[in-house]
Amino acid sequence: MAEPHDLTALEQAAAVAGGELSSLELVEHHLTRIDALGDTVGAFVTVTGDRARAAARAADAVPADERGPLHGVPTAIKDLTLTAGVRTTFGSAAFADFVPPVDADVVRFMATAGLVSLGKTTTSELGCSLYSEGLVAPPARNPWDLAYTAGGSSGGAAAAVAAGLVPVAQGSDGGGSLRIPASLCGLVGYKPSRGLVSGGPVGSGAFGLPTNGPIGRTVADVAALLDVLARPVPGEPYLAPAAPAGGWLGAARAADPGRLRVGRFTAPMLADEPVHPDCLAAVERAAALLTAAGHEVVDVPAPLGPAVWPLFEIVWYVLALAPVPPGQESALLPLTRHLRARGAEISAGTLTATLGELQAQVRLGVRRTAGCDLLLCPTLAAPQAPLGWFAAGGDPAEDFDRQRRFSPYCAVFNVTGDPSVSLPVGVTAEGLPVGVLLTGRYGDDARLIATAAQLEHSSGGWDRHPAIWRAVGSANVNGSGVGRSAP
Repeated sequence: MAEPHDLTALEQAAAVAGGELSSLELVEHHLTRIDALGDTVGAFVTVTGDRARAAARAADAVPADERGPLHGVPTAIKDLTLTAGVRTTFGSAAFADFVPPVDADVVRFMATAGLVSLGKTTTSELGCSLYSEGLVAPPARNPWDLAYTAGGSSGGAAAAVAAGLVPVAQGSDGGGSLRIPASLCGLVGYKPSRGLVSGGPVGSGAFGLPTNGPIGRTVADVAALLDVLARPVPGEPYLAPAAPAGGWLGAARAADPGRLRVGRFTAPMLADEPVHPDCLAAVERAAALLTAAGHEVVDVPAPLGPAVWPLFEIVWYVLALAPVPPGQESALLPLTRHLRARGAEISAGTLTATLGELQAQVRLGVRRTAGCDLLLCPTLAAPQAPLGWFAAGGDPAEDFDRQRRFSPYCAVFNVTGDPSVSLPVGVTAEGLPVGVLLTGRYGDDARLIATAAQLEHSSGGWDRHPAIWRAVGSANVNGSGVGRSAP
C-alpha cells in the first residue's frame, strides 16, 4: 500500500479532502519521518511539532468549501524566512536565539491556504553560499547519497522534500539557491519572475536578485505552491506579472505551451569552466524531448559570459553585509566574514556604477537571444559535489571561487529577473540526479511552467525516490489503506 509520503502534495490534499486522511494524520506521519531522518539528511534547524499539530487540527476544522488545493498538507519554511514566534537563525550562530515578531508575507499566505509548517529548514549562513553547512544544524546532505551536499542556500528544503519529510517546501533564490539544490537532489526548483512573489514585509529587496519560490517533486506541486505564494501585496518595489487564467496550477495541468523556439547553449556564463559530460548529456536529452514535443531547438550564444563575473562579484559582496547583532561578527563562518570584509571595501559610487553596468550587460544579453521563447542550459557545471568540498582548502577566497565554477549559470537569471526552473532530466551512471535549467522571458511564467510540465510528462515523470525513502516504517493511520503496510 502507498505510504502517505508516497503521495504528491496535491494527492495528499485530495486524501484530506476525501476523508482518507486528516491533516493531523499527515502531520504525525511526517513528524515521525523527521524524527528518524531529519538530522541524517540535515533538513531542519528547528522542528515545530506542537505548533504543527495545532495548525493541523485547525485545518481539519475548516469547512470543505473553504479549502484550497493544498489544504492540510505538511510543508516547511526556509530558515532565512521570518516566522513569527519561531526561532529563525538565518543559518548563523550569530542569530542562534533570534525569534522574529512578524511573519514574512509568504509564511502568512501559506498558513492562510491551510498548509501546515513542520519547522525551519537548514540554509547557508545569511544565504551566502550554495551549500548548507553551518553551525546551527547538521549539514544538509543529499538523500540520494549522504556523502554529497544537498546544496544551498535552500539545501534543507531540498533534503526534506527528497527524503520524503515534506512533499513541498518554501525556499528562496538569490543566485541559484532553489535551482542548485533541486538539481542535486532530483527535484523541481522554481525561481519566479522578479516581483511575482513578495519579499516583504521587511528587507531592502537586495537589488531584486532574491525571490521566494517553491521546491517539490512534481511540476504540478510546485505550481500549486506558487499559486499560494504569488499574492499581490501593497508596497512591493517591483510590478508583479499577471497570473494566467486558472492560475499557475492550471498552466501545469494543461501542459500546453504552444510551439516554441528554444535557445540552447552550454557555455558557462560566470566562469571559463569545463562542463561535465553528464550535465551536457542532460541538456541533449531535454533538447530531444522538446524537439519530439514539436518545439524548435536552436543553438544560441550564451546571453552573458565570464567577463560579467567581476560585476556580479561586487554585488554579492555587498549583499553579505546584512546587519549582525553587536558583538557577534566573530560567530560568523570564515566565508561569511571574508565576503563581508570585501563588501565593506566597496564604495557607494562603485556599487551604483556596477549595478548600472550589469543592467547594460543584461540588455545586450537579451538581444543576443532575441527570438527565443525559452533558453535551455545546464543547471550546474558538475552533477554533484562532496560534502565539505567547497571549504576543504581552508581559504574562503578559494571556497567562493569553487562555488562560481560549480554554478556558472543560475545567478545570471537572478540579475535578469527572468523566471527559471531546474528540472531533473538527467541521471549519472551511479544513479544520481542531474538537472537542466529552463528559463523563460520576464513575466512569462505560465509558458515556462506549461513547458516544464510537458517535459515532465514526456520524460515519464520525475517523482523518483532515493533508497532512504523506505528507511522508516509506516505510520499506522486510518483504515483507508493509505499509509498502512501490506499485511
